[in-house]
Amino acid sequence: MKTHQVAKAEAESGGVESPIGFPRSASLAALRAWYVGLNALAAVAHYLGHDNADGQSSRAMLSVIRKQLAGFARARHREDLASLLEHPAAERLRRARDVLQAIETVRLLPTPAPLVTDRVDQWLPPRAARALEAHGIKTLADLTVRVPRRRRWWAPVPGLGATSAKHIEAFFAEHAELTERARSLVPIAAQHDVVP
Repeated sequence: MKTHQVAKAEAESGGVESPIGFPRSASLAALRAWYVGLNALAAVAHYLGHDNADGQSSRAMLSVIRKQLAGFARARHREDLASLLEHPAAERLRRARDVLQAIETVRLLPTPAPLVTDRVDQWLPPRAARALEAHGIKTLADLTVRVPRRRRWWAPVPGLGATSAKHIEAFFAEHAELTERARSLVPIAAQHDVVP
């Protein structure tokens, strides 16, 4: 396990370039120091003293860093790592080794590519996803197959407006392979619906 001196050296050196949305090196150093036994106040004061200006407690700051890591893991479809990072604070010493390894694993996770079987709420804003799901559109495949290529395709979906529709269209433009994959599923799905 790393000592707090090693964590401080990493924080000061800047470490390896982190992906967007990943906590800064100083934040990770404070979190690591807390996991190896430093109390929350000492860890935050030592590594993040200058960032404590908003009056947030040291425990709250460490909690925010843990939540940020868990969100980063979830965005990369690693619920197992996200759950590990969300353990109760009282279990920190018992889980320290696993969490410290998870932090390094999470840092190296690639940004996932969407799959046609993914739920719409994994990729689209919550409001748009709720409107689509209420209308029976649960997966990206449902969305690509049901959404006709015409103006105002979103009008029949209550709660989905032009702004959300533009976001969805931009998402599909960025991931054009989804449309092809979804269309290849249509004949297979249609065969199962045939009745004598």
